[in-house]
Amino acid sequence: MQRPWTGVSYQSTRAAQGVGRLASAFLLFAGLSVNAATPKAVFILVDGIPADLVESVTTPFFDEIAGVGGYTRAYVGGQVGGASESPTVSAVGYNSLLTGTWANKHKVYSNQIRNPDYQYWDIFRAVKQHDPELKTAIFSTWEDNRTKLLGHGLPEAGGDKLDYYFDGFENDVQQFPHDEGREFIREIDDLVSREAARYILERGPDLSWVYLEFTDDIGHLYGDGVEMASAITLMDANVGRIWRSVQARQLTEDENWLVVITTDHGRDAETGKGHGGQSDRERTIWIVTNGTTLNENFTNLPSIVDILPSVLTHLQVAVPQAVRDQFDGKSFIDEHRQ
Repeated sequence: MQRPWTGVSYQSTRAAQGVGRLASAFLLFAGLSVNAATPKAVFILVDGIPADLVESVTTPFFDEIAGVGGYTRAYVGGQVGGASESPTVSAVGYNSLLTGTWANKHKVYSNQIRNPDYQYWDIFRAVKQHDPELKTAIFSTWEDNRTKLLGHGLPEAGGDKLDYYFDGFENDVQQFPHDEGREFIREIDDLVSREAARYILERGPDLSWVYLEFTDDIGHLYGDGVEMASAITLMDANVGRIWRSVQARQLTEDENWLVVITTDHGRDAETGKGHGGQSDRERTIWIVTNGTTLNENFTNLPSIVDILPSVLTHLQVAVPQAVRDQFDGKSFIDEHRQ
């Protein structure tokens, strides 16, 4: 992003909010409803990018999206030394995002995903329980996100929650032969992001998740360096095609889209190849969003568990109080300005 951000939102966030308030005032004067547009959301997780690198690498699409809404540093890993302390590894971070809880609740402590506790509802389950007619989709370079973390189709996880899924290509070794340089993952990320862009443009699901892996693989192979910088720029381009589809929908449909982009963990400070511990760099992540109704939580070092309640707030999803009481996060979207 080519700027030394230190955990605060884009200064242009306030300017964008000011423009939004002027637009709202015009609509009210004209006798129209500010909230008439149908709320939609897509959250995108690009794996294993530490905040200091995303801030220093060229990412024009991330910059553009943050210019509409905001950028902030955030954290994973729960409370250091407390019951919620969680390993800074991939599946743990994904599930903290999906459930709005730390690992001491959702019980995913490793990428093996042995015994997830499905009593902690994921975001898709919450959306479908609120309104079964809302359309959901996942586009993922790792099939376990759907089959294990979300438990799609499992009665104990809420049954069928996804209307469309596009994943599992890492298992197709004929179409994507595996190589040590992980180029097959780069190709799958490209395919997944293109399908996400196409499907969102054509179908406009109410809630979508896009997961892209290549940056984490490159980090493990090369650590900090030109290879990782190049992979981050590539991820930015993948996200950019999805962002363009969202923009096109907002121009042609009566829809109000929230885009949230984040990562699941940082990397070790020594080489950038590893992660999993509780060092500051491993715990520090970031959030980019086009949201223009951001509250003070966004600028006050949010965490990955804050994304779920934020997306649900934007979608105006009513969650049963017993489920809401389980959340460890709080919304950075102002519900009174939706």
